[in-house]
Amino acid sequence: MSTAETSSPFHQGERDVQARLGVRDIEAWARKVVRDHMPEQHRAFHTSLPFLVTAARDAAGRPWVTLLEGPDGFVTSPDKRTLEIDAKPAKGDALEGAFNPGADIGILGIELATRRRNRVNGRVAGDGSGVIRFQVDQTFGNCPQYIRERAWRREAQNIPVEVIRGMRLTASQQQWIAQADTFFIASGYRGKGDHPGYGMDASHRGGEKGFVRVLSDGAIQFPDYAGNNHYNTIGNLVLDPRAGFLFVDFETGSLLQLSGTVSIDWEAGDIARVPGARRLITLNIEETVELRHAVRLRWDADAESVRELRLVEKIAESADVTSFVFEARDGGPLAAFESGQHLPIEVSLPERNERARRTYSLSSAPGDQLYRITVKREPHGLVSRHLHDALETGAIVESRKPAGDFMMTCNLCPVVLVSAGVGVTPMMSILHSVAGEGGHRPVWFVHGARDGAHHPLAKEVRDLASDHGNINVHIAYSQPRPQDKIGVHFDSEGRINATLLGKLVKNTDAHYFLCGPTGFMGDIQTALESNGVPAEHIHTETFGPAA
Repeated sequence: MSTAETSSPFHQGERDVQARLGVRDIEAWARKVVRDHMPEQHRAFHTSLPFLVTAARDAAGRPWVTLLEGPDGFVTSPDKRTLEIDAKPAKGDALEGAFNPGADIGILGIELATRRRNRVNGRVAGDGSGVIRFQVDQTFGNCPQYIRERAWRREAQNIPVEVIRGMRLTASQQQWIAQADTFFIASGYRGKGDHPGYGMDASHRGGEKGFVRVLSDGAIQFPDYAGNNHYNTIGNLVLDPRAGFLFVDFETGSLLQLSGTVSIDWEAGDIARVPGARRLITLNIEETVELRHAVRLRWDADAESVRELRLVEKIAESADVTSFVFEARDGGPLAAFESGQHLPIEVSLPERNERARRTYSLSSAPGDQLYRITVKREPHGLVSRHLHDALETGAIVESRKPAGDFMMTCNLCPVVLVSAGVGVTPMMSILHSVAGEGGHRPVWFVHGARDGAHHPLAKEVRDLASDHGNINVHIAYSQPRPQDKIGVHFDSEGRINATLLGKLVKNTDAHYFLCGPTGFMGDIQTALESNGVPAEHIHTETFGPAA
């Protein structure tokens, strides 16, 4: 195995897909967010969950995915590289008896009610007294896109599990799949030698009801949308096409497990019929396992209802960035949000006769009775171009409640907000929040832009700083125009780097919030950690199609 491969968080299949699709700058970023241990917030997240989505292989080497559930506290984390799971699959589950020492496991921790998720892959280190001792190889967060919000509850008593095995889908199973808006997929690859990217992976897929097509009683197909550009699942499948699928009946706690082989359609004209699809993936089914009432958990059958918003103001903030201010269409109060969170919206695209979903950071202050998102017009962005070019005051969009965990986790700590480009948007909300505290904790707002024409929300930041002596602002222009040098428009020429931050911030207790292109954040995070800033004090948020 080459040095490049062993030092990369991605195995060869993942790198091949990234190269095929023209993904750049992901390697440096991934080295910072793909870890061999769980940060404290990930440990707390996994140990708070009522279930884990878990992928493994059966005795024949076929991938399957299931749910492991238990009472509060059934998952513990004795150290940052270990999870202890006091649960086993239901009797008759395709993975019954599969969690033996040395077995590869992929775990997806997902909280449907808040749309948070985190993936952790590794191996069974031991299995004693019914407890699966899991050792981490890789762990990383995931974006919340396409997750449907669902509240959960537990049934008071267990219902006997009924197991139905087959080689083809029954009529009722076909209907189940055709109505699904969520499923989970197991994939994996283990090559020669040892590599942290080898092993099993459990992943989530979601869309509108009907996004999974039943092609026949032996084949189903789903669209692969834009994600985090890691291509973990696709990378596994190009090297090992075996996969397992799991569909959950949220009302009854029943599970439908499928296993088979997949084919990937990269360029077919059929892709165009599915809005937002990048590829089509077909599973040719080899075995099915239906487990009726397999888990005690129950969820809302349908995702949380959509809220309609009316656009009340549209404000040009720079040459390519515009703010959109919304109120509730029914005049009622809007759901509260924390500074740094994002707003999932859905818009109609009449020219394409379709609907599209996107998630944009809120740039307004928490507590406002309006939502403001600030969006950059991307030349090839389907929704951003529609918002800029076609959406006018009075237009209606649909949204779900704000979500996300890019938030301040301390009430008194010094805060350093570091952004580039349109990454300023969540920072603007956080800045409003700390300004509204009326306190004296030190705040540094450090932003990089190309020039004055591409610097959104500049006056708003300066006005907040002028009214609050604890807020320090530093603006860096990488390519200032002659007119930018007249008056006070920027503070330094060049790009933001750790040297600049070191000159501005002397407080070792500060928490850093980073938002911008992945390469920018990767460089800043690496330098901060090298300078002794604890990883727990560095918080990141990406933007753009992959976010």
